[in-house]
Amino acid sequence: MLAEIQKDARSRMTKSLDALRHELAKIRTGRAHPSLLEHVLVDYYGSEVPIGQAASVAVEDARTLSVTPWDKNMVKLIEKAILTSDLGLNPSTAGQVIRIPLPPLTEERRIDLGRIVHQEGENAKIAIRNIRRDANHHIKELLKEKDISEDDERRAENDIQSVTDVAVKKVDEIVAEKEQELLEI
Repeated sequence: MLAEIQKDARSRMTKSLDALRHELAKIRTGRAHPSLLEHVLVDYYGSEVPIGQAASVAVEDARTLSVTPWDKNMVKLIEKAILTSDLGLNPSTAGQVIRIPLPPLTEERRIDLGRIVHQEGENAKIAIRNIRRDANHHIKELLKEKDISEDDERRAENDIQSVTDVAVKKVDEIVAEKEQELLEI
C-alpha cells in the first residue's frame, strides 16, 4: 500500500514537471521555435484546431518561422489567427508560405517574461506540495485504520518528502534554464 502511494506521488510529480516544461515552451525567448504557435487556434472548416493540425510550422532561421498550410485556401485564415493571437507577431504572406519574423526582445519584455517564468515555477511547486499533502493524508488514513505502524508512517512520510525535495529542485533547475534562455540575445 505504501509503495503504491509513493509510486502515485512520484508519477504525479513527474507529470507536474512535464506540465511546467510544456507551459514554459510557450514563453517566447529570443529564438524562433515552432512551439510558439502551438496554442494559436485556427478555424479549419468549422472547427477550431491548433495551427499545427492545419499547417506545417518550421524554423527558417534563428528569428523567422515559416508556416505552410496543407490547404491553400487556409492561408488567409492562418494569417489572421496569428495576427489576432496574443503573441504580437506580424506575419507576411508570400504565395502559400507565411513567414513570421520575430522581433528582438526588449529588456522590459525580458523582465516581464522572467516574472511569468517565476510564476509558472511557483505554480508547479504548489502542485507538487499538494501532491505531497495528498500522499501524506493517505498514509495517515492507513495509520488511523491500523494498517501500518507509526514507524512505517514516519518512514513513508520521509520518503515522500525526499521525492518532493527532488521535484522542487528540478523545478528550480527548469526555471533557471528558461531564465538563462531569456537573457540570451
